[in-house]
Amino acid sequence: MSDFQLDFQDTATAFADKTDKQLKEKYSLFKRLNSPFLSAIARRGALIALSLGLPVEGIIKSTIFAQFCGGETIDECSSTVELLAASRIGSILDFSVEGKSSEEDFDRTKDEILRTIERGKGDPRIPFAAFKTTGIAPLGTLERLSAKKKLDAKSQAKAERIKKRFTEICECAYDNGQRIFVDAEDSWIQDAIDRMATEMMERFNKERPLIFTTLQMYRTDRLQHLKDARRRAKADGYLYAVKLVRGAYMEKERERAAEIGYPSPIHATGADTDADYNAAIEYCLKHVDDVAFVAATHNEKSTSLLAAKMHESDIPADHPNVFFSQLYGMGDNISYVLAKNNYAVTKYVPYGPIADVVPYLIRRAEENTSTAGHVSRELELLARELKRRHLV
Repeated sequence: MSDFQLDFQDTATAFADKTDKQLKEKYSLFKRLNSPFLSAIARRGALIALSLGLPVEGIIKSTIFAQFCGGETIDECSSTVELLAASRIGSILDFSVEGKSSEEDFDRTKDEILRTIERGKGDPRIPFAAFKTTGIAPLGTLERLSAKKKLDAKSQAKAERIKKRFTEICECAYDNGQRIFVDAEDSWIQDAIDRMATEMMERFNKERPLIFTTLQMYRTDRLQHLKDARRRAKADGYLYAVKLVRGAYMEKERERAAEIGYPSPIHATGADTDADYNAAIEYCLKHVDDVAFVAATHNEKSTSLLAAKMHESDIPADHPNVFFSQLYGMGDNISYVLAKNNYAVTKYVPYGPIADVVPYLIRRAEENTSTAGHVSRELELLARELKRRHLV
């Protein structure tokens, strides 16, 4: 390993576009998130207040929503897109509405995803679109498809509508030359998503990588899956494109496995997940001519490893097949330092009506609270910058 390294302690760069007031507000919010008790009370209170029709949307919008979302509509995200672009960070507009179940809702979500693709067309500030298959498909049907169960006529009709929506989104991405992420989800519905994503890569990634699947490396089977999928793509004449994440549903996965009585698909330790994640980015980099990949992580060690390996191999920071990504409102010390050093980096920018996005925000808060040290790390960096600015 060379002595090349990026300085992720550079808080002046990380928070350069934050005013003193914004920095203090962000610190205050993360302080609350860092308390499991206060965080749980806030999450439960938000849901109850919204269900009762209480006027809390303004409070939510000015606090947690403002920190982690770009706006309620695509147009409202424009200022966030401009702000990130000023620091050479791309935006991924992510319509983050969850928990819908009607065919009408699925069609509306699909139409909104198409609008995000069209908004990004020809705009280098918005290099990717993204979608969750559960936003356009019923969970039960995805589960039956993943288990390869025989479908009755009603389920078959639902499956055909899922395939139609999924295909329409990918065709739109192809027609507009817009790269798009198919996000990963629960393991018991993931096989159906994988099959559709692979079919779309086969169709649309012949000339360049446009459709990106997603692998959750906390799963014990994903590293081998990555290698097999890359070889299959090469043999079949298309470019494999993948977003690498650690995984977002660990507790739910383990609880379901224990409840139903099958081996947990999740690595037993964080160290095992880290090892597979790092092996995956090294594997993709080794095959960078026929794999496009995104290191979507807030882990400084994995990010440093990839940057150092690129440096060692004389792979330019702005190589067209290598990207980094973090969530809007988090990991700024990684995103802004990468961008300053000419790496291709993006932020997921969630948006949607406040009441509909609250489930996403709650899930994000739960993930952050359960990830040991993650919020504490954000707090430490914010405190350091406040001190540097003589604000404390």
